[in-house]
Amino acid sequence: MDSEKSKILIFGATGYLGQYLIKASLFLGHPTFAFVRPLNPNDTLSSKLLLHKQFQSMGVTVFQGELEEHEKLVSVLKQVDVVISTLAVPQHLDQLKIISAMKEAGNIKRFVPSEFGNEVDRVSGLPPFEALLANKRRIRRATEEAGVPYTYVSANSFAAYFIDYLFRPHEMPDQIVVYGKGDAMAVLNYEEDVAAYTVRAATDPRVANRVIIYRPPGNIVSQLDLISSWEKKSGRTFKKIHVPEEEIIKLSETLRFPENIPVSILHNIFIKGDQMSFELTADDLEASKLYPDHKYTPVDSLLDLFLINPPKPKRAAFA
Repeated sequence: MDSEKSKILIFGATGYLGQYLIKASLFLGHPTFAFVRPLNPNDTLSSKLLLHKQFQSMGVTVFQGELEEHEKLVSVLKQVDVVISTLAVPQHLDQLKIISAMKEAGNIKRFVPSEFGNEVDRVSGLPPFEALLANKRRIRRATEEAGVPYTYVSANSFAAYFIDYLFRPHEMPDQIVVYGKGDAMAVLNYEEDVAAYTVRAATDPRVANRVIIYRPPGNIVSQLDLISSWEKKSGRTFKKIHVPEEEIIKLSETLRFPENIPVSILHNIFIKGDQMSFELTADDLEASKLYPDHKYTPVDSLLDLFLINPPKPKRAAFA
């Protein structure tokens, strides 16, 4: 695939990760397209309208439509080469409509479904999270059955999101919540790096019909490691409030859907340590090794950025 000329279509472009992907695709020189829900009369002054205008001013071709509009979807897909989906958790199974349209279009060279979390075929979780993983596996199997070339992305955790979630730097709290013992190793990747790796992988013949795992060595860290670094950088000492594993499990069983999903994800990442629960073999593709020329942002450097300029809180899916 000629990476210089791949026309990339992004679903979920106005969402948290989607905006990073739009910028990464443009930065890497790809003709970039976005399929978004139609604006309604109430959107005249909304952030959604502003995003549409921003995309267009950046050179993005914006298609408005619904996933149920099969013929329109097929028509749009025939104009591009690569499809990257960042649809949020509630819409994961809606990707079946995209797969059906890609199969009919018959020209898509690569599909990256919306995962960007754990390697779903190699991990498991508490029932609420397991249901989410099962939906992602269902999309993988449907993609394979449709004969659509794919790249599956295991990006593990979004670093900026979780640093903000764990430390709330904009609030400067005196205490920090620790899930479980705090020593389980997680992988926190800066969203800009996730987007850059994804665009490169989606246009790389070496990653066709493969899983790529984002596990740069500088981003493997525990909660206690993070807190220690944060204390040194900020010159403050925080009171650690440990939430026992048993309490997290009980919450996953008693909270209603969808509130039971975030606690189940926290358990999987920060207590079970599932992102580092398996060793990478010579057959695995790891992003920082595959693209050594990309200078990713280590989580320690990201802490420096947060210390200088604490971000406003952002809402995003955990995985």
